Amino acid sequence: MLAALTGLGLSTAAGLNAYIPLLVVGVLANVTDAVKLPDGYAWLSNWGVLAIIAALLAAEVVLDKVPAVDSLNDAIQTVVRPASGGVVFSATNAAAELESSTWMTEHPWAGWLLGIVLALTVHALKSAARPVVNAGTAGVGAPVVSAAEDAGSLGMSLIAVFAPVLVIVALLAFAALAWWLIRRVRRFRARKRAAGGHPPG
Repeated sequence: MLAALTGLGLSTAAGLNAYIPLLVVGVLANVTDAVKLPDGYAWLSNWGVLAIIAALLAAEVVLDKVPAVDSLNDAIQTVVRPASGGVVFSATNAAAELESSTWMTEHPWAGWLLGIVLALTVHALKSAARPVVNAGTAGVGAPVVSAAEDAGSLGMSLIAVFAPVLVIVALLAFAALAWWLIRRVRRFRARKRAAGGHPPG
């Protein structure tokens, strides 16, 4: 159960920022006993790989805070974030093995699928909400919201590893926020249609 919560939390974090949970898992696998990677995922703790992930993270942090550029970045991340979600969920299946979860070890694709779907869902909500934020704040809100997403991704990653039980609370809070965002996006698009315009991309 705890392994599944860890995977769910990390996949949610990947939907907000693809690189933060990868970096957290890789670094913690190197310097602590909190994360034990399966043999097939040993590459994730390689310092050279982590340096590349850190460089990609630095670029993501900058690009995601620039209005209009953030939407282009989100389009590119449509592939990257779900893939990251699949990796971090599957990489924590080592914990599932320690818990004797035979079903997960016999069906490794399940971890990938769950991670991909959850990360893609979070990414889709993020991508839909960002143009609304940009339009409603004349672009001023982009860096603020992006910083909040980065903080949320880091916080969720750490919670997933060190306090997986709290992932349930975090996911409920995220679901409430997602419901609110969906309503805002729908209202924004309805107003744009009524005005005869189109929402910005």
